[in-house]
Amino acid sequence: PQIGDGIAIQYIIKKQSSDSTIVSSKDVSRDGSGVARFLLQSPTFNGSIEDGILMMHKGDSASFIISADSFFLKTNRMNELPPYIRPGEYLNVFIKLVDIKTKKELEENQRKQEEELARLKEEELKNLDAYIAKNKITVKPTNSGLYYIELKKGKGEKITPNSIVKVHYRGELIDGTVFDSSEGKEPIEFTVGVGEVIPGWDEALQMMQKGTKAKIILPSSIAYGRQAAGPIPPYSTLIFTLEVIDVKTPIADK
Repeated sequence: PQIGDGIAIQYIIKKQSSDSTIVSSKDVSRDGSGVARFLLQSPTFNGSIEDGILMMHKGDSASFIISADSFFLKTNRMNELPPYIRPGEYLNVFIKLVDIKTKKELEENQRKQEEELARLKEEELKNLDAYIAKNKITVKPTNSGLYYIELKKGKGEKITPNSIVKVHYRGELIDGTVFDSSEGKEPIEFTVGVGEVIPGWDEALQMMQKGTKAKIILPSSIAYGRQAAGPIPPYSTLIFTLEVIDVKTPIADK
């Protein structure tokens, strides 16, 4: 690998004096695969982990001994050593270099991803227009693009920012695929208007009250945008059925 390449590694870092594990990629990998992926940076000190990786080839496994002081103070930029590390200690580092993506490959992948995202963004608008026409939806969207269709009028307390609500919900993609639901579970509880839920929910709920049931259509701009979220692809319009089970007004607002 070269500096700036994308690398995928499995690793274990141990204290040499006690052979106790400090950190393992198995425990911290984002996807649970045990493989950590990142850009290879310039060495942070002579004899650093980066120096070791620069000596390896794809598929290699190797072990290195490095300075604990330099690793924590220079690589990790900590102000002082952790309490479990004595000055002058060494670390044993075990690494398997699983994969390498060159800087050029990363740039090409990024270009393709941006092209695919642009395609999905354009497709979302077409799919939303088709859904509105097919389902004969006549309500006008709000300024944000939210479509609010009341199914059952509530009689209880109005929802305002900072209201604590309990809500039953069902979420679908525009093709009808159900990606989440509270059916058979307790309603979820959260505070409205403080960023605990996606923007479309915060807006819609402030049009509701205790007992209201509504169908809401959220373009991705007030949902998850260009980010994928579990089973939800980038640039996805989401359709929710929400039912407000309970509303609690904050004490300060009473």
